[in-house]
Amino acid sequence: MTSKNLLVELFVEELPPKALKKLGDAFSGVLFDQLQAQGLAGAGSQATAYASPRRLAAHVTAVAAQAADKAVSQKLMPVSVGLDAAGNATPALLKKLAALGADVSDPASAVAGLRRAPDGKAEALFYDNTVQGATLAEGLQKALAEAIAKLPIPKVMTYQLADGWTDVKFVRPAHGLVALHGSSVVPIEALGLKAGNATHGHRFEAAVDPVVLKEADSYAATLAAEGAVIAGFDERKAEIARQLQAAAARVGGGVQPIEDEALLDEVTALVERPNVLVCEFEKEFLEVPQECLILTMKANQKYFPLLDAQGRLTNRFLVVSNIRPADASAVIGGNERVVRPRLADAKFFFDQDRKKTLESRVEGLAKVVYHNKLGSQWARTERVRAIARGIAGVLGDENLVKAADKAAQLAKADLLTDMVGEFPELQGIMGGYYARHDGLGETIALAIEDHYKPRFSGDELPRNQAGIVVALADKLETLIGMFGIGNLPSGDKDPFALRRHALGIIRMLLATDTEVPLKNFLSAASDPRLWKDTEWKFASADADGNPVFIANAVWAAVSPFFYDRLAANLREQGYLATEIEAVLSLEPQRLSEIPKRLAAVRAFAALPEAPALAAANKRVGNILKKAEGAVDARVDDALLREPAEQALSDALKSVAPQADAAWTSGNYTANLQALAALKDPVDAFFDQVMVNAEEPALRANRLGLLATLHAAMNRVADLSKLAA
Repeated sequence: MTSKNLLVELFVEELPPKALKKLGDAFSGVLFDQLQAQGLAGAGSQATAYASPRRLAAHVTAVAAQAADKAVSQKLMPVSVGLDAAGNATPALLKKLAALGADVSDPASAVAGLRRAPDGKAEALFYDNTVQGATLAEGLQKALAEAIAKLPIPKVMTYQLADGWTDVKFVRPAHGLVALHGSSVVPIEALGLKAGNATHGHRFEAAVDPVVLKEADSYAATLAAEGAVIAGFDERKAEIARQLQAAAARVGGGVQPIEDEALLDEVTALVERPNVLVCEFEKEFLEVPQECLILTMKANQKYFPLLDAQGRLTNRFLVVSNIRPADASAVIGGNERVVRPRLADAKFFFDQDRKKTLESRVEGLAKVVYHNKLGSQWARTERVRAIARGIAGVLGDENLVKAADKAAQLAKADLLTDMVGEFPELQGIMGGYYARHDGLGETIALAIEDHYKPRFSGDELPRNQAGIVVALADKLETLIGMFGIGNLPSGDKDPFALRRHALGIIRMLLATDTEVPLKNFLSAASDPRLWKDTEWKFASADADGNPVFIANAVWAAVSPFFYDRLAANLREQGYLATEIEAVLSLEPQRLSEIPKRLAAVRAFAALPEAPALAAANKRVGNILKKAEGAVDARVDDALLREPAEQALSDALKSVAPQADAAWTSGNYTANLQALAALKDPVDAFFDQVMVNAEEPALRANRLGLLATLHAAMNRVADLSKLAA
């Protein structure tokens, strides 16, 4: 059957810009999948999505006018139910056949046309039939309904059709539907609209209105030529990016538009015919921190600030206009007038905020609620200070303790400034600027600015030791506090970003290369005295009402969460699941050692002896788990009666010095490779020695030998996790 290309377009009012790309991809994707499922589009067909502020469209190649007929076989019922003792059709069978559209006027002929085949232990009746393929009109109607139903609509609108009575629910009011198969209109309906071959172009600059489409393949070209619209999202985005670079080149001086993929996507979703223009503002505004100016231009105006070769903001910016007038001066002047009050507000906030020191704002944090179960931001600040002092005392000297304490005290003070009140995204950043203005020095300023870092995966770490300490304290306080009141992540919901905080702590400890155990950092944040005025559940009170720490409760609750986050991060880095499980199952406390342990496990797994030793290690672990009571890793040479157990004990004594030296020096690869010499003695032991001997002393000694072996083999990683 001859196939032609298909074009379907929904013409609507302005779509939500941040959702446009997803809406366009989903509309095209679901439509295409449904056409393929009905046999109207083949394996060689391809779909192209189009999305502009006022349209969603899909172009599908090689779509048939009617799907091919399809042979189907349907199980009816067991033979014993469908046929009586004489082999005649029962009423149940006739009713079933009639429901399927079969001719039952002659029951004998109807039965003769059925197929009998085994079905489990019984025999069943099957009805073989040929189903006529769906026509394009039928199939496309169904596919379009499915595509509309499955659109990822952020918020549904309800509006009335022209009759004034019928309500329609959709992302935005729809005003046109196009469905072309080649050059023929496909008679379908959707959202109260009937399909045609006409759409609309640019609101102001279209050459004609409506724009009549002659065929499906001319959609994008006709819209561009007659409608002044670039229909494809990706094409429009590429054109904007090209114009941004060209405009920056015209300005000269090595300036570049700021890189922001999300902003570029949003602007692409706002315009149909992009036209990039160069604007400027007064240089006096450059006295304001550039982060403030950049944020207000991007967030409020959707402008692209221009940065010089050193990354400093210039007083030029780029506007992506949706019109192309012969004289663009009015558009440029209008945008310059619009941005000026925004920049003036930022300058006013900055000037006003500097009239008060950060330290004078700290007391005001007592009036800001952090969490109803954990108190105010001031109480939180005091907890962070205490945690930071403890961490700084371990990682550095008295100077670091003082710097971390001062930075932690002031880190949240900028929450009470006008600038952060207007732009919450600048918290921390503005604190750094105000700290410099207060004469607190670069160390404190950077620590305040960086204490939220890393904010996201791949973000940079704090730039100095004080910043690392305060960032660790801040994230630990959040993590321990939220776990303490039961606010844990669930599924894909993590409102307090605890997963991100855990990963940030992990990254900083990896970078710090500290020998301090992870458990110590958690303990520093879990001192019950810090949480005495909260509803934190990891502390109880003694007879005098003083808080008492519940031993190991925090570690038991939080450590699985930490190691799960670490495992996910390591998988993203390309480590194998078995390697990660082998290392993390031991809960190594010095996180900076983990990459070396993983490398050692990978090298060990490549040895020919590895599979046998891993299997033996798993067997040893199971034996020790089943042993009655605790097993001491001690061996009495006098009780080593079998040659194989003597050989294993001698091999362990021979390997131990080499393995211990490698362990002590941190050469984990050498430690594991030394174990390869144990393969033959271990194999012989399990072949020739009965561990659970009847004599108690003999049995205990053999278990002790296995416990010694187990301890030697599992210092770097649990090698049993490598067993098949």
